[in-house]
Amino acid sequence: MRYVADPIGQLFLRLLFMLVIPLVFSALVLGVVEIGDPRSLGRIGAKTLVWILVVTSLAVTIGLVAVNLVKPGQGIAPELGQQIMAQTGERAAQIAAGREAVSGIDILLNIVPRNPVQAAANGDLIAVMFFALMFGVAATVIRSDGTRSFVATIQGVYDICLKLIDWVIRLAPYAVAALLFSITAKLGFDVLVQLARFVATVLAALAIHFFVVFPILLRTFGGMSPLGFFRGAQPALLTAFSTSSSSATLPTTLKVTEEALGVPRRVARFVCTLGATANMNGTALFEGVTVLFLAQFFGVELSLVQQVMILVLCILGGIGAAGVPGGSLPVIAMILAMFGIPPEGIGLILGVDRLLDMCRTVVNVGGDMVGSVVIGRSERGHDAEAPATAATPG
Repeated sequence: MRYVADPIGQLFLRLLFMLVIPLVFSALVLGVVEIGDPRSLGRIGAKTLVWILVVTSLAVTIGLVAVNLVKPGQGIAPELGQQIMAQTGERAAQIAAGREAVSGIDILLNIVPRNPVQAAANGDLIAVMFFALMFGVAATVIRSDGTRSFVATIQGVYDICLKLIDWVIRLAPYAVAALLFSITAKLGFDVLVQLARFVATVLAALAIHFFVVFPILLRTFGGMSPLGFFRGAQPALLTAFSTSSSSATLPTTLKVTEEALGVPRRVARFVCTLGATANMNGTALFEGVTVLFLAQFFGVELSLVQQVMILVLCILGGIGAAGVPGGSLPVIAMILAMFGIPPEGIGLILGVDRLLDMCRTVVNVGGDMVGSVVIGRSERGHDAEAPATAATPG
């Protein structure tokens, strides 16, 4: 495993992460330039924001209802829980300590990077996105030969990234098998059995959101067959499951959304790129279930008002969580501390987090693609405006 499965899986992940920054920058700049009219940009941006808030609210509500019905936290003996936490004590303590670094003001300020190059080097996607959006807006406003050349260069970068993605995707079947083998070997089944009710609650809630809510939204607002969607989206969903990262899956997501799902490029580039860090339906759902699960385990009673507050915090936490494996854990630790639930209790779920991370990332990426289909359809009436402003700012 150490000399075969791990290196193959890690190489695949590194190849995907290598393409994320140039792809995010070029896709957003081109997306803004192709939208062209600032009013169109505002319209698509507003639709994307409404989609994120509404669909994430539905996801968290499903999670909270599920955990209140099943009550998985009441099914674990305290001695067994302490034993599991003791096994993951060091990492749990690090995550609990890291909650202090999660601040709403800091998240807001860090959207604007002091140094865009440093933000790119650190993998700070939100800061890179803000910089790319500003660049795209300026390139749209300035109509000159220089900006036209700049946009053509960015288009070249984007095309090169897509070609590289095409090559990387050919490795996917082997890499996915290696990653799954490695993860299964490390997880073991002991912890999974001990936390079966918690795992089952999360998976059931995710399944309801993915297989019930998404198809209804697709059929009602997207005008697309759910079966056709799942068939076309399969490569991106498989990559999401194996990598546990919306950011690493973004190259595949963009390719699939444009080519297999037929979403207009200007919409796909904008919605999917923004959604890779902001549209975290599955993550928000998982955060809500985990907080209530640990509250039940530690015997902390939460009123309806407090649960509504948790719902709001999970929506905001889903938007602010990093699109990388385990990115939601510091946010969960922060919410636990706010409601008097021992943050160290997060160690209880660390053993099964990787499996659940894989599943919730599928929901996150699926939400991006469903949102692109829905918003793309709503923009058809405005497509007549696009030729005058698409491709170049002049």
